Formats: sequence, C-alpha cells, structure tokens
Amino acid sequence: MSTASASVAGTVDSTRGLLVRRFLVEAARNRVTLGLLVVVPVVFVAIVGGVITDAGELLGGQGGPQAETTTAGWTAGFVAAVAMYFQVRSARAADQRLVLAGLPAARLVLARMTTGAALAVVAATASYLTLVVRVGGLDHPARVAAATVMFAVIYLALGALIGALVANPVNGTVLVLFVWLVDVVLGPAFRPADTLVSKVFPTHYLSLWMMGEPSGHAGRPGDLGWALIWTLVAVALSWLVVATTSRTAQAHARTSSGSARGQLAVGTRMGLREVGRNRVLWALLVAVPGLFVALSAFTTPEGYETMMVREAGRTVPATFWFPDTHPGLMAPISVGALAAVVGLFTALGARAADRRLALAGFHPVSLLTSRLLVVAVLAVVVTAASLAVTALFFEPGQWAPYVLANLLLAFTYALVGVLVGWLFGRVGGVLVAFLLPFLDLAIEQSPMLNPELSTLAHLLPGYGASRVLYDAALTSSFDETGSLLIALGWLAVLAGLVAGLLGRLVRPARRQRQRDLRPRAAAPI
Repeated sequence: MSTASASVAGTVDSTRGLLVRRFLVEAARNRVTLGLLVVVPVVFVAIVGGVITDAGELLGGQGGPQAETTTAGWTAGFVAAVAMYFQVRSARAADQRLVLAGLPAARLVLARMTTGAALAVVAATASYLTLVVRVGGLDHPARVAAATVMFAVIYLALGALIGALVANPVNGTVLVLFVWLVDVVLGPAFRPADTLVSKVFPTHYLSLWMMGEPSGHAGRPGDLGWALIWTLVAVALSWLVVATTSRTAQAHARTSSGSARGQLAVGTRMGLREVGRNRVLWALLVAVPGLFVALSAFTTPEGYETMMVREAGRTVPATFWFPDTHPGLMAPISVGALAAVVGLFTALGARAADRRLALAGFHPVSLLTSRLLVVAVLAVVVTAASLAVTALFFEPGQWAPYVLANLLLAFTYALVGVLVGWLFGRVGGVLVAFLLPFLDLAIEQSPMLNPELSTLAHLLPGYGASRVLYDAALTSSFDETGSLLIALGWLAVLAGLVAGLLGRLVRPARRQRQRDLRPRAAAPI
C-alpha cells in the first residue's frame, strides 16, 4: 500500500514538474519579453530611484533615502501583474482543454501559480539587485528583499484577477496601469501615511514596513502582520481566479478595391467600427485620465513651489501655489501613457487584418493613413477626457498652446506605442510602453523635479512638446517656437518609422498578390 501511495505521489510530482517546465519554456520562447522582464526593472530602478526622494518630500510623503527602496517593489509588482495578466488570458483555452482531458484542476492551478511566481522572482531579483547597486548597500537587505517579493506576489493576484475579468488586452492593460499609478501616487512614499485613501491599498503597510517607517495605526498585527495578511490574501485570490478560469473557455473570433480615397474610407471605417464595439475601452479612455488628474488635485499638499520657466527668451525662476499648478502638470503623464497603450494594441490587433487587406489590393499609403487616423481619433479622445477634468482645477496661462501640446504628446506616444507593439509584442510592448512615457514625461521633463534638464531629457520624444506645454501652462507669452518644431519633427520621424515598418509587415502579402495576378501560361493540350 505504501509503495502504491509513493508511486502515485511520484507521478503527481512528475506531472506538476512537467507542466511547470512546459509553461516556463513557453514563456521563454519570446526572448525579447524574457529580456524585458529584467531590463525594465533595471532601467526603472536605476533612473527613477534618485528622483523618489525629492518627489516624496515635495508631495508630503516619507521622502528621504528610505523611500527609494520602494522603487524595487513597485517595478517588480508592475512587471509581475502584466506577465500574469497575459498568462491567464492567453492560456485560458489551453487550460480548459487540459482539464477536459482529465488533468486535475488543482494540479494545473499549482503549475500556473508556480510559473507566475517564477516570473515574479525574475522581476523581483532584477529590481532588488539594481537597488543594491544603486544605493551602495542596504541597512536591512533581508527586509527589502522580502518586501520586494511580497510586492510581486500581491500584484500577481491583481494581474490574475484582471485577466479573468477583462478579455480585451487594451482594457486589461489600462486597468493594470491605472491601479499601479494610483497605488504609487497615493502610497506612503508620496503621501502622508495617515491619510484614509492611502490606507485602503494592499501595499500600504508593506511599503511602510519596507521603508522602516512605522505607520502608528496597524494595531496588534503590526505593519508586517498586515503586509503578510495582504500577501496571503493575494495568493488565495490568485489560486481562486486561475482555478475558475481553467473551468471556462470562451472562443474569441476576429473579423477582418478601389480608389485610394475609397480604400482610405473603408480602412478607417473598419478600424473605428472595431474600436467602437469595445465600449469598456471608451469608458476607460474617458474615466482613467480624468480620475488621475482629479486625484492629483485632491491630494496635493498646500504650499508654494518654485520652477524654472522661459520668459522673453530667458530662463527665470517663478513661484506658484502648488495645488493650483499640480493638476495641469500631471495631465500630460496620463495622456502619454494611455496613448502609448492604445497605439500599441491598435497596431497589434490590426496586424493580421493589414496583411489580409494588402493581399486584397489595399495600397500601403491608404492602409497606413487609415491606421494612423484610427490611432489619432483615440489619442484625441484621451486628450479631451484629460483636459475636460483638468479645466476644473487648473487655468493655464495660454489655453491654445496648452491644448496643442497635450495633443502633440498624445500623437507622439500613440506612434511610439504602434512601433513598440510591432517590435516587442504584447508583454514586452506593454512594459516598454509603460516605462518610456513614465520615464520621459513624469521624471525627465518635469520642472518640479529637474530645475535643469539632463542630456537624456533632450533626447526623449516628449522633450519638444513638454517644453511647449510647460511654457503654455506657467507663462502668459509663448517662447517655445523651437521646441514646437522639435515636437513636429519627432512626429514626422515616428510616422516615417511606422510607414517603413508597416511596409515590411505587408510586403509578403503584396508579393503574393502580385504573383496571383500574373498571367499564367496556358496548359499544353
């Protein structure tokens, strides 16, 4: 009897190990995505870490060097959430078939959870090691390492939950990004720890424990106790979500000549119709930027802030009442990030359809223009939603250039999203689309954090439009004609890159069409 039991246990362990290996091999096939699981945490922690101290003190949070440690947790959490979201979404039908074939659901769930944990450990390790190198050693390395892993575990649950509830990858990614941004901006590193809105987030006590700052309101469990409770709840939630999705399967079907003008009208109409069916996306595009700006308005600490502005061709210091200024400076961050995500998934969703349209005779110019028009419409929606809420809290010095600058940022990062989607795929593209606008617009271009811009800031795509935006927001006269030309130049370069890449993507289909249209020799009689 004991021999039989041991045999069964060995078989179970062998099956589970085989599933985990297969799932990891599947994840590792995309070398770009696997590399970005390491590269994104390294770049984010290395560059953003030094800014956290100033930003935290500016916004009334903990600030100081201890706040810098939280960057490892934030990065590991975001990467883990994105990886788990796409694992749950892409594997749903396959998991259903495995269960129908007789595989116990518990064994499948454990294999999926182990795979997700492995991906989270990769991101957490990269984040932690980068933090250690950056700060030159930690006072409590074990505590920071454990907290970084706990961040990743909590966000694994978030990715799994959104993956189970939200089928469309645009909607799911926007939700992950929004929850992460709110968690970071309203967390104790940036806000006072005793505010009510900060206490409701799962990483509240974990962040304080990671920084070594007692909350004073944790009660008998303490900050570590609440952090462990939230982590265990996240593990249980992840298990429940993956188990539930393995029992259900949904089939998703995707539907896919004349004059150039007619082709342009058809292509644009098809793209807008496809987007129009996704009503959740429209709600998110309107709600997320508005909520982001509103939260920044309601949570900004009172006080004056001095920033460098251009007046009459000279850079001079100017002092502003921070609660009146901050919402207007936060709006472009949400605009750029959402525009990048929208551009990314618009490009990915239309890639197969573009090849079919090229095979059907669509001219590349008509195809490119129709895709860019769809992306432009979505970018305008994001910008309009953000500015409608911004106008309730902020009055720029020059409305017309301010609106123009936001639109330029939206168009710029929408094109960036198209490029990174085609180059890096879904998971890798999301990570790059998150990292680049955040690094560019929230960190490098910010006049609140950088009295003098770095060399990197001048090289990033948001430089020209950001200079126009801050000049329009903070001054009453326009002094950034050169920056406007730089922004337009970036748009032209990015549009050219998109055109070239689209041409490469549809070239095989065009060659096939040309072969099909060639007259064939008559068969010998």
